[in-house]
Amino acid sequence: MAPQTPQFINALINNMELVIRGKREQIKQVITCLLAKGHILMEDNPGTGKTVLARTLAASITGAQSGHASFKRVQFTPDLLPMDLLGTHIFDDVKKEFIFKKGPLFCNVLLADEINRASPKVQSALLECMAEHQITMGEVTYPLEDLFFTIATQNPIEMEGTYPLPAAQLDRFFMKIYFGYVDEDTEKSIFKNYADIQQHLHQLPQVLSLAQVLSLQQAATEVFVHDEIIQAVSNLVRGTRQHEGILLGASTRSGIIFMQCLKAYALVNQRNFVIEDDVQAIASSVLDHRISYRSKEARKQGLSLLIEKEMNRLTKLKLY
Repeated sequence: MAPQTPQFINALINNMELVIRGKREQIKQVITCLLAKGHILMEDNPGTGKTVLARTLAASITGAQSGHASFKRVQFTPDLLPMDLLGTHIFDDVKKEFIFKKGPLFCNVLLADEINRASPKVQSALLECMAEHQITMGEVTYPLEDLFFTIATQNPIEMEGTYPLPAAQLDRFFMKIYFGYVDEDTEKSIFKNYADIQQHLHQLPQVLSLAQVLSLQQAATEVFVHDEIIQAVSNLVRGTRQHEGILLGASTRSGIIFMQCLKAYALVNQRNFVIEDDVQAIASSVLDHRISYRSKEARKQGLSLLIEKEMNRLTKLKLY
């Protein structure tokens, strides 16, 4: 681990906490997905701070040219079209030819707000860009930025006007987390200091450059993972396929993403090696949304029992 790595990570977390109060673990998980070169899905009721978190992250990073990292917010609605995300060809009267006008996906940090209010056709427009960091229009493929990070929010599926995300779309999100409400004391502090928090958001210092974020992403790939941790990942992934209450278990790609997130989470916690607690901390967030359950009861107990069994095995080994 480079000497400045803990400094960079602490600076980013502390800077975001100037605005996002009482959500340190959620901030860590968002940064974990960022450093793992993935994307994150946040589900919760409106008004819990999901949108503000995305803006805060982007405002904390210095852009390639000047100012903040490029941040685009797209409000997903039932009438949204794929071209509203990808861009479209328009006719240039001067050049007498069609030119491609880029859409909001060409940015560093994308906030896909209330993603499950758009139709599946629009949601599928994100598949290529999230998986391959590129957009194909006709015969031309346009690369996205070196740093491209999607933060998507969705309302609980029980709310009116929502469409369930297809499995292929869910699989593009490295983690799915629930933002939740803050505790009573923190909430009262927010009520009391909301004007200062708003001011922090508009005047937030930039603590990392794009190059430094990319260097942290590279550092995450170099984190050491013990063979028994790798075995735990394998046991959990394969266990989801054999559980009687699970209709569709986790894929091989799920395990690869799990490994990437474990390394990034260890780095966020200022370690160059993964420990058993890291597995327990993020296993549910990485795997749960990739699994189809046979019943509500299986959803409550299926994955949690597998994680508990695997943690008991790792604890007996005393790796660290």
